[in-house]
Amino acid sequence: MSKAVRFHKTGGAEVLQLEDVPVGEPGPGQARVRHVAIGVNFVDTYQRSGLYPTPLPAVAGNEAAGVVEAVGAGVTDLKAGDRVAYTGLVGAYCEKRIAPADRLVKLPDGITEEQAASMLLKGLTVHYLIFTTYPVKKGETVLWHAAAGGVGLIACQWLKALGVTVIGTAGSEEKAALAKAHGAEHVINYSKESFVERVKALTSGKGVPVVYDGVGKTTWDGSLDCLQPRGLIASFGNASGPVPPVNIGILATKGSLYVTRPTLATHIASRTDLVERSNALFDVVKSGKVHVEPTGRYKLADAQAAHRDLEERKTTGSVILVP
Repeated sequence: MSKAVRFHKTGGAEVLQLEDVPVGEPGPGQARVRHVAIGVNFVDTYQRSGLYPTPLPAVAGNEAAGVVEAVGAGVTDLKAGDRVAYTGLVGAYCEKRIAPADRLVKLPDGITEEQAASMLLKGLTVHYLIFTTYPVKKGETVLWHAAAGGVGLIACQWLKALGVTVIGTAGSEEKAALAKAHGAEHVINYSKESFVERVKALTSGKGVPVVYDGVGKTTWDGSLDCLQPRGLIASFGNASGPVPPVNIGILATKGSLYVTRPTLATHIASRTDLVERSNALFDVVKSGKVHVEPTGRYKLADAQAAHRDLEERKTTGSVILVP
């Protein structure tokens, strides 16, 4: 048996319950993993609330790192004792689980399980956004919302290493200072000033070629106004709620704008993409250009508190659960 945090109905954090669940032996193509650290992400709250439908009952969570205990038939590239991590597999809030072996990535020396659980989902998100969705160029200036969040802090560091100027947004002076300390050149406290006006001032009225927006509802309109003609908004999250229905004609009136709603799942769907993007993330962290450590730790039994703090914007950086 394994302790696991499950929800039998959708709703607020109170629907998360610590329960005993059976684990069993891995079947063909599978591995049993003992978790050392479990990542907490906004997508977890979307599934729990029902925004992203998930078959019920469900074990919460999508990301973790740990040690392989056993492998099933046909698994040749993993063995008991290997340190691994994964993202995109619902059911991570538990002590142990069975997982498809081809979705597990080995952790190299120099990357801890806590680091991996803090950065795999977030770091891979940054990777596809800045190398695929809109491949940034040295010397460009970009706008990144929620720059002090887990994704934002990785992005600020990685973009700075690439020679890109980051204008970030944050909701408090403390968060603004954190984002700046992690590489953002300018940080706008949107609780005190208009980020649209400030972006225009910082870019001499030109705007930016791309806005990376994981906030959603509350930043959508302003994000469009920050773009240059033919600019792109990459709307990759809904931290403030989903973007409401849009008349796409507004994209014409604001300068032939482009909009995309990408997801990590489609960018790591193949084993090759998963491994290549993961290795790029591990390499940039090992190089010291991007530093990742959990900024908050909760016991597995305290998953409700972790969700509440995340949704109430009380957290910064990456939060993990410890079994």
